[in-house]
Amino acid sequence: MSFSKWIGAALGWSFGGPLGAIIGLALGSMLDGAVDEAGPLLGERQNKRSRQRYGQRSRNTTYTQQPKTQSGDFEVSLLVLASIVIKADDKQDQRELDYVRNQFTSMYGKERANHAFKLFKNINKQNISTRKVCNQIREMMDHPSRLQLIHFLFGIAKADGFVTEPEIKQIYTIAGYLNINYKDFESIKAMFFNTKKNAYKILEIDKSVSDDEVKKAYRRMAKKYHPDRVAHLGDEHKQGAEEKFRQVQEAYEYIQNERGFK
Repeated sequence: MSFSKWIGAALGWSFGGPLGAIIGLALGSMLDGAVDEAGPLLGERQNKRSRQRYGQRSRNTTYTQQPKTQSGDFEVSLLVLASIVIKADDKQDQRELDYVRNQFTSMYGKERANHAFKLFKNINKQNISTRKVCNQIREMMDHPSRLQLIHFLFGIAKADGFVTEPEIKQIYTIAGYLNINYKDFESIKAMFFNTKKNAYKILEIDKSVSDDEVKKAYRRMAKKYHPDRVAHLGDEHKQGAEEKFRQVQEAYEYIQNERGFK
């Protein structure tokens, strides 16, 4: 797969707005000839049209239905947000960088992951406005996909063995800009600590609730995190979605055993 074809496949709505500017700058700094190869895609005229489309949509207050997020748009969003989280504690641990590469290899295959990681290294050199990037993602990306982003970001933060307070604060800021509510944020965060200790947090309930309320919470969370909710992102994102779903099931089973109900 040539670089230009990968770029063409990867970018949809993310080609305009702040994300488009970041990707364009990253491509411009690459030294392997990719810019020349991708030139037709990154021409000023096309980039201007993309920005105009994004601007028009941003100003359209009656717009209520988000377009389906494609795998490439999700991929670009991951690259940019991953860069923000990795730099949250003012150091870049090689294990976190390896986690990003390994996750992309697992999701997209070695060749596409190599293209993505080259782009990521150049994105990582930029000063990125978290608010502007997240505002674009929030407007254009559906809620289940945004939840999947947060789950991935915690995975990056945990790659070096523990999640630092600056990383938690940065992901919390991102979640706020992405319109992820506090309970959803705490639920996903709890998945990266002791699952048994945090079983109630994962199901977004208090320990004082009745057994019936536990069952209702499980059904609600299983529906929210069901892998089918992000099926439109493609099979490459199935594993991450299944991981969230599995942890919801494990939390419920732990509470079941603790309370002794079926």
